[in-house]
Amino acid sequence: MTYTGKRTSANWPIAAAMLPFPDSQDADEYTWRKQLAQVRFEGFTAVDLTDNWVRVGDLSRERLALLKGLLKEYGLAPSAISAIRRSVIDPVGWEDNLEYSHRVIDAAAFLGSEIVSVGLHRPLLGAQAHALWFWTQPGPVDSRDPDNWHRAVTRLRELGEHAVSLGLLLSLEMYEDTLLGTADSAVRLVTDIGMSGVGLNPDLGNLYRLHRPIEDFLVSVEKCMPYANYWHMKSYSRDVNAEGHVTTVPAPMAFGTANYREAIQIAIDAGFDGPMCVENYGGDGLTVSAENMRYIRRMLAVALNEI
Repeated sequence: MTYTGKRTSANWPIAAAMLPFPDSQDADEYTWRKQLAQVRFEGFTAVDLTDNWVRVGDLSRERLALLKGLLKEYGLAPSAISAIRRSVIDPVGWEDNLEYSHRVIDAAAFLGSEIVSVGLHRPLLGAQAHALWFWTQPGPVDSRDPDNWHRAVTRLRELGEHAVSLGLLLSLEMYEDTLLGTADSAVRLVTDIGMSGVGLNPDLGNLYRLHRPIEDFLVSVEKCMPYANYWHMKSYSRDVNAEGHVTTVPAPMAFGTANYREAIQIAIDAGFDGPMCVENYGGDGLTVSAENMRYIRRMLAVALNEI
């Protein structure tokens, strides 16, 4: 299922995340139709079946078949499935999360996906869940002791082997305060796993939005892109005042303070050719995502020397 053709700015798979939609696990066919129709209407031909919307790993075979049929009907390729907050090293729920992740991989193969994206981030804590922007409050922090590192490598490699056996790729989403929380740590983790079918999802927006000092955005891009096989993309307006106080709010990629024109050029120069996925929090996230998709296509045309 891995793409082997030539990427162009016109055909590059840029998926809409289903983040703007509510939990629709038990929704009827009409609801799924209306949601997918909106995604297609905004110009998308690919979708990331983010599991805050539908947990494909928990669907019956009949419901999976219905979803597969609807995706085909609306011309939406399921380029990726993202399993969110299901850390396989969560001290409490890792066994359930590991089993769930295996079910997601099986469902992804049935649906015809190319990528399964997983991370090490855990469920939001109470203060995060009640904040306007959850990243303004501290969340869980992964232990960095050698045993925990070994557990991450072993369990993610297990998922990678399962994915590869079904013709899929596994992508590891970067997220703050996890073992995938910095460029160096993320690169080390994917290197220690040591499988060509396991790469990074350098969702650097997850780090860029933090209200604290961060690594330079483009430096992180340069470090991560040689190991990337998928890319969640979003932007923020980031401001630091004279006293060092940081604020961030979501912004369209063309107008945020992260330089995605340069980041996309760095990615292309590094040989990145994986699917992309656009995200946005707050307000009309689908409209912003659609504008981001069109912006990315322009930047790809520049990076690929199509102009």
